Amino acid sequence: MSIAEPATARLDLEATHVGSVFVSNYPPYSFWNAESVPAAKEVLARPPEAGATLGLYLHIPFCRRRCKFCYFRVFIDKNSDEVRDYLDTMAAEVELYSRLPAVEGRPLRFVYFGGGTPSYISAKQLAALVTRLKAAIPWDQTEEVAFECEPGTLTRSKLEVIREIGVTRLSLGVENFNDEILRENGRAHESAEIERVRPWIRELDFRQLNIDLIAGMVGESWDTWRETVDRAIGYDPESVTLYQMELPFNTLYSKGVLGGASAQEFASWSVKREWHAYAFERLEEAGYEAWSAYTMLKRGRKPRPRFVYADAVWHGSDMIGAGVSSFSQMSGVHYQNFDRWHDYLEAAGGDELPIARAFATSPQERLTRELILLMKTGHVERAYFLDKFGADVVEIFKEPLEKLREQGMLEIHDDEIRLRREGLLRVDQLLPEFYNPDYRDSRYT
Repeated sequence: MSIAEPATARLDLEATHVGSVFVSNYPPYSFWNAESVPAAKEVLARPPEAGATLGLYLHIPFCRRRCKFCYFRVFIDKNSDEVRDYLDTMAAEVELYSRLPAVEGRPLRFVYFGGGTPSYISAKQLAALVTRLKAAIPWDQTEEVAFECEPGTLTRSKLEVIREIGVTRLSLGVENFNDEILRENGRAHESAEIERVRPWIRELDFRQLNIDLIAGMVGESWDTWRETVDRAIGYDPESVTLYQMELPFNTLYSKGVLGGASAQEFASWSVKREWHAYAFERLEEAGYEAWSAYTMLKRGRKPRPRFVYADAVWHGSDMIGAGVSSFSQMSGVHYQNFDRWHDYLEAAGGDELPIARAFATSPQERLTRELILLMKTGHVERAYFLDKFGADVVEIFKEPLEKLREQGMLEIHDDEIRLRREGLLRVDQLLPEFYNPDYRDSRYT
């Protein structure tokens, strides 16, 4: 664990280097191990903690093409029989969970179809999968069913099925509206496909349309970025999610850099922050407000746009992660499924939990985890942590908070910690300040 990354070390980088930046959990994944798997099975074998909510994440790992910046577990070489077998196995995994004491009888607060590309599978496959899932764990009380889409995989008939299964938040992986940039970065769709699906989505009246954008894709310039932001606003979604492109170790771009064969130029972090700030400013002028460092919500829409999945996970909700390489958390224990195709299918298909590694968090680690994830919203309420943990985070983390305050990244008030815009735009690179020293300067994944 000798490789320090921005996700674990306070590195105020200018150039974009290989390494994880986005912080999705704590402690870092590199500390998870197979020896802790029994701890995960133990919490699943007993009732949940009082008051805990539950969500379901479903990993659909298929894509038409692998994007050059993608770091998720995806497959582009599976035939229809293999896709069918995988979906059957994932449904069996959820059915197994439904019989465990930690899950049995609990309502789902959210369901999230992620990937990969959930919209890659056929309408018939999707309908059959959801029928089994709902029979195992009813969705009657869900606040949100979110579904990620790649524009080129959508037809009107497929969108009708997506609507019929109860999807409330349709997330469209636009990333950019410039065809040359989309092609250079390995995206499977082009701008014509983004525009083609727009009237279908509106006619079917999804409660919330989200579009994703990435600042800093290879080939981006100020002119192309302004055009992308303007076209995103013109698309009139209920929410826009913005990321700054990074280079985790397992992306195609990263492998080229590490192998010395990369000729691409990557935007610096200061430029990406400028583009991110510009997008926020333009979206605010267009009637959006910041919900987090990444997500802007349209004001005045009814029902009011939300992002239940992120809100629940950042607040420590229990979550079942079904599918190859999926992540779960239950009663303070975090764990991940096997990330190899055959290992996952063999375990889950054999009526066995396909857990590969786990980490049982301490009370202090759970406190730190929620603090750093809620920092992504731009404000942290002291009362929330006093009520839930009996702890004053301003006192416990006095030293790193004061350091960031002096650097102009945040403000400390009597009732809350509030990030300034400069801090919000680089929030992931600030979070290692709050890590336990044992977890700093390590490999993140």
